[in-house]
Amino acid sequence: MSRTLDRLRLAALNIDGVLLNDTFSPVIHDFVVRRGGSYTAETERSIFSRPRRIAGRNLAAAVPQSLTGDEALAAYFTERDAYLTDHPVRILDGAVDLVRRLRALGLRTVCYGGLPAAHFDRFLGEWAHLFDGPRYVCTDDFRPGLREITVDHFGLEHGEALFVDDVALVAEAARGLGAPFIGQPSGFVHGFQRQLMTEAGVRHLVDAPEAIDEALIRAVDAEAALGTVWDRALPR
Repeated sequence: MSRTLDRLRLAALNIDGVLLNDTFSPVIHDFVVRRGGSYTAETERSIFSRPRRIAGRNLAAAVPQSLTGDEALAAYFTERDAYLTDHPVRILDGAVDLVRRLRALGLRTVCYGGLPAAHFDRFLGEWAHLFDGPRYVCTDDFRPGLREITVDHFGLEHGEALFVDDVALVAEAARGLGAPFIGQPSGFVHGFQRQLMTEAGVRHLVDAPEAIDEALIRAVDAEAALGTVWDRALPR
């Protein structure tokens, strides 16, 4: 694989919300609201991209009912299964082409997310040959997992790995490490991730995989080479 970029060596793509449609936000919102809770930006911050044990505990705390974290998680996944009956998981338009585009520019690619590898195998297994190394990294034990993916799995520096994610918590972790980042927040009408990413100082926000074109990738690479990926003041 020939290199055509200056700094970037790896693109790490979140599975749900970047390559696959968002089937989590609507269920979490309904879980909280139907039980009398208030769905806020802080609700999302406390649950999204957290290790499952923490997400379950915080999901339970978001509703005025007596639930343990395990009980909340069990109810949530039951409700998500019902939701998927009418809103099945699907590959987003342009997602596979995005992976091909990244590879054509000389990048290795890897997919990651909080669900076990069987989730990747089921929905992206046909395209597994487009991913490198472990192909998929389950980050549930160490979310958000940027250091583990970049350093432990690929032996790279943080400035060499581009992360594309739909959750602001990952953006905040990327900022702390100086890691290149592109945000693809969900368009869910009740969601707060775009707002939270803006507050975190994310420079590059897109609505869909096809918006991550060669020009944008090269722009991020240039910023990574200069060390200016996060060279933006945070909103006051």
